[in-house]
Amino acid sequence: MEKLQINPIFSVSDFIAVINQTLEYAYPTVEVEGEVASFKVNQGKYVFFDIKDQGGSVGCFMSVWQLRVPIEDGMKVVVSAVPKLTQWGKFSLTVKTVRPSGEGAIKKSFELLKAKLDAEGLFSTERKRILPVIPKHVAVISSIQAAGYADFIKILDDRWGGLRVDVGHVQVQGTDAPDQIIRALNYFNGRDDLPEVIVIIRGGGSADDLAAFNDEQLVRAIAASRVPTLVGVGHEVDISLSDLAADVSASTPSNAAQILVPDKSEIIRAVRVQIGSLLPRILRLIDQQKQAISDAINGAFESIELAVEQRMLQISNLKSVLVQLDPNTVLNRGYALIRGAQTVGSIIEVETNKVILKAEVKNVVNK
Repeated sequence: MEKLQINPIFSVSDFIAVINQTLEYAYPTVEVEGEVASFKVNQGKYVFFDIKDQGGSVGCFMSVWQLRVPIEDGMKVVVSAVPKLTQWGKFSLTVKTVRPSGEGAIKKSFELLKAKLDAEGLFSTERKRILPVIPKHVAVISSIQAAGYADFIKILDDRWGGLRVDVGHVQVQGTDAPDQIIRALNYFNGRDDLPEVIVIIRGGGSADDLAAFNDEQLVRAIAASRVPTLVGVGHEVDISLSDLAADVSASTPSNAAQILVPDKSEIIRAVRVQIGSLLPRILRLIDQQKQAISDAINGAFESIELAVEQRMLQISNLKSVLVQLDPNTVLNRGYALIRGAQTVGSIIEVETNKVILKAEVKNVVNK
C-alpha cells in the first residue's frame, strides 16, 4: 500500500519566516553584480533601487548611512546583501554595502562624490595645514604586511631616523578597510599625547583595490582630523579623494617618507657648504674686529697721554705760581717781613732772608 505524503500547511507569516530562515541558512550574505535602476532616497533615511541585468531585476533596500559611495541609475555595482522575502511577499535584497564595479562605474562614482565634497569645501587649499619641518612623533595608518609600509619605514630611517612612530595596523583594501582606517584615525586623534602628523599609506593597485580611499566617511574623517594628515596612496598617477582631503598629498608611500622628513645627509652637506662659505667671512670679521680694537686702544692711549701732558702743564704752572708766592722768594729779592702793631712805641719783628731782628717804632706816617 502506497504511503501518502502530506505537505505541511503554513500560514502566510510562517511561510515567510520559514523561507527567510532557509535563505539565512543557505545564503547568509550574497554578493550580486548588476546595473542600478530606479534609484531613490525616501525621507532622507532609506535608499531604494533595483539591480538588474538582461535577464532579471531584484529590488534592493538599505539605510542612507550605509551608502558610502554615490550611485546613480545606469552604474554597474556589486552589492553585499541579505536576501529576504518581505511580509508583502516581495523578494528583495537588504543591502549592507555597495561598491562600483568596472572602471566606468568606479570613475563615475568618484566624480560624483568629488563634486559633492568639493562643493562643501573639503578640498579647499585654505583649510590645508603645514606639516612640521622635522616631526618627532608620527602615527602611521597602514597594513604592516604591505610593501608600501616597508618602503616607507626604510626610507624614513635612512633619511632621518630617531622618530617615534606609532602604527595603526589596518586593512587597506576591501569593504572593511574604510571603517578600520576611520577607527585608527579616531584613536590617534583622541590620545592625550597627540602625534604631530598622521600618515595614511598604501601601495599601488587597481582602481578597485584603491576604492576604499574614496569612501565618503573616510574622506570626511581625514578632513576633520585634529592632527595634520599626510596621505600617500597608490602610484604617481593614482589620485584618491583621501589624497584631496589630506593636508598634504604624496604620490607614493616612499614619497610620503621623503615629504615627512628631510635627508640628513643632504643637511650635513648643506651645513658643510655653509660653514665653508662662512669661515672666510668670519675670519674677515675677526680681523676687522681686531683692527677696530687695536685702533680703539691706540686712540685711548693717545687720549690718556694728552690728558697727562695737559695735567702736567697745569701742575707746572701752579708750581710757578706757588714759587712766586713763596715768602722766602720775596725775602731773597731783598724784601723783609714785618710783624707787630704799627704804632709809635710798639716793638715790631723784622725778618729778612738772613736775620730776624726787633725794633721800636719811632714814627708812623700815613701814605
